[in-house]
Amino acid sequence: MKVIVSVFNNLYTDQRVEKVCKTLYDNGYQPILIGNDWLGAPELHRPYPFVRIPLKSKKLRFAYIEFQRKLFQEIKKNADNKTILLANDLETIMPNYLISKSLHLPIVFDSHEIFTEMPTIQGRWVKHVWKKIEKSFVPKISKMITASDSYANWFVKEYKINKPIVVRNLPRKIAFNGTNENQTKIILYQGWLNYSRGIDKAILAMQSIENAELWIAGGGPMENEFRKIAEDARVEDKVKFLGKLNPADLRKITPKADVGISIEENKGLSYFYSLPNKISDYIQSRVPVVVSDFPEMRNIVKTFEVGEIIENHSPEHLAEKLNIVLKNGKASYLHNLNVAADELCWENEEEKILKLFSEARKELEMGH
Repeated sequence: MKVIVSVFNNLYTDQRVEKVCKTLYDNGYQPILIGNDWLGAPELHRPYPFVRIPLKSKKLRFAYIEFQRKLFQEIKKNADNKTILLANDLETIMPNYLISKSLHLPIVFDSHEIFTEMPTIQGRWVKHVWKKIEKSFVPKISKMITASDSYANWFVKEYKINKPIVVRNLPRKIAFNGTNENQTKIILYQGWLNYSRGIDKAILAMQSIENAELWIAGGGPMENEFRKIAEDARVEDKVKFLGKLNPADLRKITPKADVGISIEENKGLSYFYSLPNKISDYIQSRVPVVVSDFPEMRNIVKTFEVGEIIENHSPEHLAEKLNIVLKNGKASYLHNLNVAADELCWENEEEKILKLFSEARKELEMGH
């Protein structure tokens, strides 16, 4: 049984799509992954076939339009009557839906976020375009997955649909080799470097944290601005920019940290309701956390007692919370982190995906 999986990115750092494809592949499905070369096409090895659609457009909004057309052709070329379609996010929903209708194929839609509530499109005309696409297609798809419980509830409320299946973006279990104590403490941020992630506040908080370094693992448009903030605040010797790392290198770095931060700012519901991957990555590596007071993050920290929750984004308050965790020490959280790591792992999410695909498969075999 073929599964054609499509997503608008160059496939290199998309861990969610990689995990879903691997789960399907390990369970006898034949995934074909379709992405594009937006932001380059780094070398990639996967046990299943993948295609990157070349895009000529230089502007993102034109790239989206070009991608729709080319994705439609690419799916059509690969689909036969034993195919399930998996569309990731709104950028791929339209071509997938049209082909599922014309060829009578089951379609699964995975919404990694609430696309129309992303901070980057608020107050811009493109929001209306995406909202129209969301409204037109989401209610028509009966098999839907999303990445957090809060997202699922939002879709139910917004579109009066059945509750989507929640598949949290959790990491696979990793072998834990004991914890290390650092002389100079390490505070880790991993992820994209743009605004609303609280990175600037973390840099300023370093003014009030002794004997520690802030490691920033990731690339992004705001890197130079953040370097400048560190210089102006005279903490550049305490802030290390590690650059963009591939997932394997990131996994080596994470366990070295004494505390991991996920301090997104509330710039739209997509952030507010999110459960960023980095939180469960920190927990898998047995690193305690400091997080924003958003529903999904708060829930994890309160349930498992694996760190602190900030009440606001002032650098002083953030420093205070980071100092609490650093003073407690990693070892004091270890038992709770072990319990959390056992529960918050991809292995516990896979079953939900397999159940949904087995339903889609039955539908196909019965001729709908």
